[in-house]
Amino acid sequence: MDFDSGPGQAAQWGVLALFCAACLAALFWGTLPSAEPLRHGNPTTTALIEARAKEAQAKGRPARRNQHWVPLDRISIWLVEAVVNSEDARFFEHDGIDETQTRIALTEALEDGRLGRGASTITQQLAKNLWLGEERTLWRKLREAILARRLETLGKNRVLELYLNIVEWGDGVYGADAAARVWFGKSAAELLPEEASILAAMLPAPRKRNPSNPGPVLRKRSHQILRLYSVYGELEPEDLAGARWRLEDLLDR
Repeated sequence: MDFDSGPGQAAQWGVLALFCAACLAALFWGTLPSAEPLRHGNPTTTALIEARAKEAQAKGRPARRNQHWVPLDRISIWLVEAVVNSEDARFFEHDGIDETQTRIALTEALEDGRLGRGASTITQQLAKNLWLGEERTLWRKLREAILARRLETLGKNRVLELYLNIVEWGDGVYGADAAARVWFGKSAAELLPEEASILAAMLPAPRKRNPSNPGPVLRKRSHQILRLYSVYGELEPEDLAGARWRLEDLLDR
């Protein structure tokens, strides 16, 4: 390109800058993974599982991986509702991004110089677990947002199915069915409201919140999530009272 001097030079440089920006954007977009293979196929591994394997290797021990893939209709509706209620109440309304909460989180990140977990939808958490790992940067957040939109094209039920089958629920425990069997000795399809509340309460710190030795955070959060069933009209008051009693029994066993 022949750059003339004078007033036209700035315009020419502007065109070049826009061209370079477009190329970089296309390169960035093209290097991100596609969600399309997940429409009918399940992932063989995830960024989180691989990160945990590297952590184990660094400590000189074998990586643990307890995971049993099950379709969404074999996961208790109580667990689905508990996770949606507590993790992303607007899950069925947004397109993968909760824009209001994201703006708040990004503003706080710019002010504090660090990015917290807040504002991540279930779809964004799925993108992070599948492809991005646990890095907390604005750059990762940008990629997460784009990938979340791609995942949303699979449909809400498929997003939930993927998320509930790969999310971490303890050291080496991945997915709802493995979690149900490890912590309650039953399949994911058999989980009751109080059991589902405990599993949902383990998020987002599943290796620190242990149902076999529940601390005050897990206890409080379990009761809060159980109460959400009533808030969203999913449990009648008398059923909620019984579930509370059973929840206390589970936490004290």
